[in-house]
Amino acid sequence: MEPHTLTTDRLLLRTVGPQDTDAVHAACQDPDIQRWTTVPSPYSPEHARGFTEQMVPAGWANGTMLTFGVFLPTGDLVAMLGLTMLSLGTAEIGFWGTKEHRGRGYVTEAVLAVSRWAFTRMSLDRVEWRAEVGNTASRAVAERAGFTMEGTLRSAIDNKGVRRDCWVGSLLPSDLGLPSTAPYLPARP
Repeated sequence: MEPHTLTTDRLLLRTVGPQDTDAVHAACQDPDIQRWTTVPSPYSPEHARGFTEQMVPAGWANGTMLTFGVFLPTGDLVAMLGLTMLSLGTAEIGFWGTKEHRGRGYVTEAVLAVSRWAFTRMSLDRVEWRAEVGNTASRAVAERAGFTMEGTLRSAIDNKGVRRDCWVGSLLPSDLGLPSTAPYLPARP
């Protein structure tokens, strides 16, 4: 799959490459990113180079992980967002925001833009969000983007070799006023 570029009123979402390695490295020095995400800790320039020059291009090429850098018109990196394909019609969304740009709604805006694109252009019918229990900032973004919280999964994620409980939520096309590609029959209470 070829990388796609998306825009919102305030943001440019595009793939990252070697020109972004330094910005990714700087952002990932943030202890909160290292604590709540699966980026290596400590995060070295080699990790950033492997991400921007190998992992991101490979994910787009084989269609398994579609990563967008989220940028302001000035070129400042404000977030990183990825869709990891889980099964036919379903992907998991993950994201982090740079410390200096948090609290302005950029990540929520990017999550909505990528989710709309995934529903309309990739024929997805479900976007899942997961975060370690306690990651209230990630949960707040998911809730502002319209995700329905579905519960807590025990021992469902691995962060740096430690199994952890996680929250899980989902966003469906209908949550954004979009049609599904496949019929959906919700359970009756």
